[in-house]
Amino acid sequence: MNKNIFIACDTNNTSTVRKIIRCTSTKKLKIGYKFGLEFFNSKNGRSFISKLNNKIIFADLKLNDIPNTCASTIKTLKDLKLNYITIHISSGLEALKAVKKISGKIKIVGVTTLTSLDNKSLKEIGHKRKVKNLVLYQTKLASKAKLDALVCSAHEVKIVKKIFKKEIITPGIKLNDNTNDQKRTASPKNAFKNGSDWLVIGRSITKGNIKKNIQKLIDHLNK
Repeated sequence: MNKNIFIACDTNNTSTVRKIIRCTSTKKLKIGYKFGLEFFNSKNGRSFISKLNNKIIFADLKLNDIPNTCASTIKTLKDLKLNYITIHISSGLEALKAVKKISGKIKIVGVTTLTSLDNKSLKEIGHKRKVKNLVLYQTKLASKAKLDALVCSAHEVKIVKKIFKKEIITPGIKLNDNTNDQKRTASPKNAFKNGSDWLVIGRSITKGNIKKNIQKLIDHLNK
């Protein structure tokens, strides 16, 4: 079973991130750190990331714009030692190709349908397809654009892997029953069993005693 974990640093506080990194250090898991718009747009966020060494950095920026803007954004991030950057597949094939073309060593990650959405949410937005069908279409587009990785919920991993043969990153992972603002969730063990390569875990690890939470995750995966 894989034990690749991205810790979601969902904060704008650099001191909090330092603590998260310090307390999640372990040889029993392969750990990376996910930073979203909240941290990147904070006063010291970009500077902090630029000074991180020997860490796997996942820039979860969820780009969603015209091809030129998406590609130009990637160029502005080239000075950082980023390993992964996300783009919404709904940006369209041309934007996906434009980003992939200039990404260099950075792995471009296509975001399918957010784990905070369900069939009812999609209907409200105007989508006629159900979640699984929409994710399937998005996966085909990501494959066509030759993206390096894909973000999808644990519920869709099995169908996605039939089409997309590269890395699958799965958010919406919960060690407890509190789903917060996520709708399509799963336990770490079940997500890995479904075929996920990386899990993104935030509050289940970063809230409360981080060291105890990491140990709880290790115990859960070793059961």
